[in-house]
Amino acid sequence: MRWESGRESDSVEDRRGESAGGFGGRNIGIGTIVLAVGAWFLGIDPSFILNQPASAPSSSSHAPAQPPPHNDRQARFVSMILADTEDTWTALFERRGKVYVKPKLVLFSHAVRSACGRAESAMGPFYCPADQKVYIDLSFYDDLQRRFKAPGEFAQAYVIAHEVGHHVQQLLGVSAKVAAAQQQSDQARANRLSVRLELQADCFAGVWAHHANRSRHLLETGDLEQGLAAAAAIGDDRLQKQARGYVSPESFTHGSSAQRVRWFNRGIDTGDVRQCDTFKAREL
Repeated sequence: MRWESGRESDSVEDRRGESAGGFGGRNIGIGTIVLAVGAWFLGIDPSFILNQPASAPSSSSHAPAQPPPHNDRQARFVSMILADTEDTWTALFERRGKVYVKPKLVLFSHAVRSACGRAESAMGPFYCPADQKVYIDLSFYDDLQRRFKAPGEFAQAYVIAHEVGHHVQQLLGVSAKVAAAQQQSDQARANRLSVRLELQADCFAGVWAHHANRSRHLLETGDLEQGLAAAAAIGDDRLQKQARGYVSPESFTHGSSAQRVRWFNRGIDTGDVRQCDTFKAREL
């Protein structure tokens, strides 16, 4: 990717090295996530996953978060990808007569306290709508490369763009509608709604990639293949097969590998938010 000449976002909080201990409220760690959905990264707000209301932000005080150091290349990469999503979505919202409110991105290590609860690194990146922040432990990228065989900078960028896609859903009111519907649904229907929400976030990630490449020529040969490989690597079917040796489609919450690739690709091909309405699609 041609990213190093881009601007950095001013919306990155570096909380690496801070302790997440000593806070009240529920945890949303790996054990709970595995029991709830059977897949534990590239997640949405954990309160949606667990069908529970988000907790209020902790009132505990800590030092103000600092921007990442300039000599931290991986943190700079994340900051520049976030900045590029800001540019893309600001322009797309303006076309619709709306204002794009930028999310914050929090870098953390080991565990973090969000307005949605305390989360551990093992659950992977997530978006919390209660504070409109994306959370990521950069060690996740090691898992993406080594364990899930999805290396490359565009695969890493896809992760950020997917979580920003959940922020877009929050601003458009989609997330709130899904959460309300899930509260009135049985588990099977709640899972199906979650799949449609996740696939739409994949499509929104593709929309970002389309416009980033057309306007700023970020992509190089092989980048799209990296992103599609990352989408395929985190399909519910592949994760379940790896974890327990069999697949249970009724428990899917993020979509199959083929579905994730299909909707990510649709966003890349069209660059059109209107093409990402997974909730009206007859087939996913």
